Amino acid sequence: MTRRAAVLCLATLLSCLLPLGQAGAQPPDTLPAAAPVPDRDAPARPRPQAGSRPQAGPRAQAAMRETAEDVALGSHLNANTVAVISGTPGGTYFRMASDLAFVLDGYKDLRVLPVMGKGAGQNAYDLRYLRGIDIGFVRTDSLDQLRKDRRVGNAQSHIAYIARLFNDELHVVASREITDIRQLAGRKVSFDVRGSGTDVSGRAMFSGLGLTVEAVNVDQPAALGMLERGEIAAVVSVAAKPVAVLSEFQGGGRFRLLDVPFAGAAAESYMPAELTHADYPLLAPEGAPVRTLAVGTILAAYNWPRSSERYARIARFVDAFFSQYDAFLKAPRHPKWREVNLTAEVADWPRFPAAKDWLERRGGPAPTAAAAPGEVAQFLAQRRAAGEVDRDQLYQEFLRWRDGRVR
Repeated sequence: MTRRAAVLCLATLLSCLLPLGQAGAQPPDTLPAAAPVPDRDAPARPRPQAGSRPQAGPRAQAAMRETAEDVALGSHLNANTVAVISGTPGGTYFRMASDLAFVLDGYKDLRVLPVMGKGAGQNAYDLRYLRGIDIGFVRTDSLDQLRKDRRVGNAQSHIAYIARLFNDELHVVASREITDIRQLAGRKVSFDVRGSGTDVSGRAMFSGLGLTVEAVNVDQPAALGMLERGEIAAVVSVAAKPVAVLSEFQGGGRFRLLDVPFAGAAAESYMPAELTHADYPLLAPEGAPVRTLAVGTILAAYNWPRSSERYARIARFVDAFFSQYDAFLKAPRHPKWREVNLTAEVADWPRFPAAKDWLERRGGPAPTAAAAPGEVAQFLAQRRAAGEVDRDQLYQEFLRWRDGRVR
């Protein structure tokens, strides 16, 4: 082999080995060390830059032109697509994320990509840490849990809310032989899959009531099957009514929704609510609403810097969501959309700047803070030492009292 041939061979070998060495030095989904990497996220596939390696011949040049076209197409798709973490199949968040995709698809070239998640509990962590997630359905108590988690640094600087949506109600389905929720003490109760919104909120609600049960975690269809076979005493679901998996549950008339008292520590953290026969013809009696608790749902976003491309992406979503909101009020969209007040504020959490700017430009009514659960309990305590039945009936009076106090 001539000296020139040996040099060319060595150069070719080095050019092949060098990218492998660089790839081994970086975690997957990150840029090379010389390039800045945004906090929490990074492009999934770093693409070679034009001129980074010498190309030879017409075929290689054609490949370079195709790569440039790929980059342009990829940039366009990514700039107009947002990923929304939702919930489990059949759940409220999964259905409402689908509503977002159907209603907003194509508005100013926007694309909403629903992602199946575990629910509000895990969603808060996924929104904070999971690469590629822009927006998520979370709850007031799951955000509080995130804020109290010592492993999480300054959660409020990383997550901001777009809008406070609606309340999710606590559902407790048990045999008709159980007439009082306290009869579940010490018995097996399912709280959906681990990390779900039901797992987080349901356990917290039971704890607030001072009710200790043997908690199990299985998906809702499997749990209802276990309930029918007598393997567990109750199935818990914390979701926006009507919950499809419960309204479609054919239990042969053997099961019912249990009353949940608005009492104890639960009254400091949650809201009173009710479930009716119209919501669940097979589980709730006619003419006698089932009392229960509720927790607020929030549409939240990762709080990217204003100058970032990811911020611009979420801002496009905000403009589409607010501008097209009336479309969510029509069938076949989820009826819970009709309960939303886009101007309502969430105590102790920042609103996503693009959402705040949109509302201020619109010049609508002044934002109203959603009723805080502790505020409800304070009002009830001032009115009288009410029994559990009285407390639920006083909630509407609370709303009038609160409005008068604010004015």
